[in-house]
Amino acid sequence: MITESLYRKVAEDIKSAIAAGTYPPGSLLPSEAELAERYGLSRGTVRQAFAALRADGVIASRRGARRVVIGGPRVQSFGELLSFSRWARAIGEEPGGRVIALERRPATEAETSALGLDPGAIVYYLVRVRLLSGRPVMIERAAYPDKVGALVAGLDLTVDSITERLEELGVGFTDAEHVIDAVAASAEDARWLEVRAGMPLLRERRRTTDRAGQPVEWSDDRYLGTATAFSVRNSVSVNALSRRPPA
Repeated sequence: MITESLYRKVAEDIKSAIAAGTYPPGSLLPSEAELAERYGLSRGTVRQAFAALRADGVIASRRGARRVVIGGPRVQSFGELLSFSRWARAIGEEPGGRVIALERRPATEAETSALGLDPGAIVYYLVRVRLLSGRPVMIERAAYPDKVGALVAGLDLTVDSITERLEELGVGFTDAEHVIDAVAASAEDARWLEVRAGMPLLRERRRTTDRAGQPVEWSDDRYLGTATAFSVRNSVSVNALSRRPPA
């Protein structure tokens, strides 16, 4: 219990220093050795403090490198339908992906309804972690009708934007309905996003259609709230924002 209170004090002190601007986004934190000497603690205790900060999405680290303060949320607008990759490049980041799973299987009941499929229809189901300049910020779980999914399966999903590549292949993503809410990170979410389980995530559920109005994608995307924020512009006359109870 004493060790826990010590590392939490270090973590809270660092959070306060970040909030005060002592360590701005992108800056390096003091090393384990420096903080251990400053607080009169073991490096193991300081390492626990860093682990807590990393789990909360405050800092990032790579093996053998100093810890870096992560910047504030990057705003993603729903004023136009942008792919993750286009949005990332627009804010000066390098988009990337890490495929967790890609399988061809019968559609679930929810996927059948969202994609307007017949019972027993086949879909391609993709789970992919999306990266901003190497940092995991979103988990994408998407289902595609069989013909569209076959095209998706032929892409290099570590670098390709599905939306952009499918457009080149004649499948346009032209309209989408978004439902946004907050969920707690599951154990899987936490492992893939490198945060603690239970951390609040922004969830965007999206049904996308092509030019003919046919559904081409049903997706459940979960974003780190510390890395991403959504903006919506609307008016009373067009594109009214609807509110509904949680599903």
